[in-house]
Order: sequence, then C-alpha cells, then structure tokens
Amino acid sequence: MNHCAGCGRECLHKLCMRKIPVFSSLDREELEHVSATVQHRMYGKGETVAKEGDRLDALYIVRSGSVKAFKLTPDGREQILFVFSEGDFFGERNLFGGRPAPYTVEALEPCGVCLITREHWNDVLRAHPEIAVKIIEELGGRMERMENALQSMGVRNLDGRIGMLLLEFAEKYGSAVPEGTLIRLPLSREGIANYLGVARETVSRKLGQLEDEGVIRSVSGKSILLLDRNALAAAAGKNETDR
Repeated sequence: MNHCAGCGRECLHKLCMRKIPVFSSLDREELEHVSATVQHRMYGKGETVAKEGDRLDALYIVRSGSVKAFKLTPDGREQILFVFSEGDFFGERNLFGGRPAPYTVEALEPCGVCLITREHWNDVLRAHPEIAVKIIEELGGRMERMENALQSMGVRNLDGRIGMLLLEFAEKYGSAVPEGTLIRLPLSREGIANYLGVARETVSRKLGQLEDEGVIRSVSGKSILLLDRNALAAAAGKNETDR
C-alpha cells in the first residue's frame, strides 16, 4: 500500500470526486473543500485494504480499480459478499455505528482508494446533508442486492443465479458493442465460484454451456461478450422490458 502524495489536486483535476455518486451534486468549490480533506492510497493486486474486525475510522471510497469484500467460511473458503468498484464505498458501519469491519477487503487489481476520516466526514455531512441521503440510498440498494442474492440461493437454480450475476456485471462493468455487451469481469472463474458458493469447475461448465448455446462468447480470461441478454434474463427470472 502506498500513500499518494499530492493526489488531492490530481484527484480534483480529473474530477474523480464528481464521478463518485455521493459527491455528484457538489459544485467545484465544494469539491475543492472536500478534496482537501481526503487521504489517497494505492493498493496492488492482492493487497489487503481492510481486515474483518478492524476498527475503520474512515469512509473508504474506491477511486479506481476494484476490490472484493469477503468472509472466510469455517472450512477456510472465501465467501465473496460484494465487489466494489469506482465510486463505491465501505467502512460506514464503524464510521456511523462504531462496529468493526464485517468483512475483509482485498484489491482485485491495482486500485486507488480515497479515505475521509470520521472528523472530516462529520464536517462534510454538516455542510452537505444531501450527501447523507445519498449514502442511505446506496446502503438501501446494497441491502436489496444482498436480500436478492440470499433469495436467489434458496429459490433459483444455478443457471438462474449465474444469469443474475452476469446481468449485474453487464450493468456495472459492461459496454455496448455492435454484437452485444462486452463485460469486463471483475472476478476470475474461481472468484465467481466463491461469490455463488459453488465449485470452480461448476462455473466453468455452466459458462461453457452458455457459450455453446450462443448466449455468451469468451473474449479473454477477463472479458466475455454477452450476445443474448434476453436468454440470461429468462434464466434469471427477470423481465428485460423493465430495464
């Protein structure tokens, strides 16, 4: 982990603070004020950003790259709970409620993280209470996604769960191309397996079936091309006309 000296001004010039949803309503002068309070850190792939049980005295905001949040099962296997990418945040449980970090966070790739300490965060919220509303909205959405994931594990078959996950990745990490949606996968096959709670071989087999059926096409180890969104939606029990 490296501290990024002088990143505050660089962060502002790239307007990365404006790309963070909770700060999107601030004007340039307000962004300058917030940016002056931010600490910047860089993490290499595989580095631990926070450990389960840590007392985090700051809100962590992913500025670039992506991280995974996971817990270890009793048999030592990773259970991935969230993948946080640009604009996402974590650390709010201890910041607001004094509770320790509920999971370990690890960099999936080289990433930059902005930290706002408790003292400075309280100042930001007093000056801009609308940011608190956006935090609450995001946490509400996060709870809904977790509830859907838990329901999916109990109700949907594996085809539906994989379909739901790929649709979520398409929304967050996909870009439109002439043939469909190019998805930059934030997780490896093993990571997807840990997310879904199944064996890696099972994930590889299911993805292979989707490719044979013409629903997806492997582009590389890190990307797939989604060719038939409706087929995935049908497997996941979603109505794509509602998008």
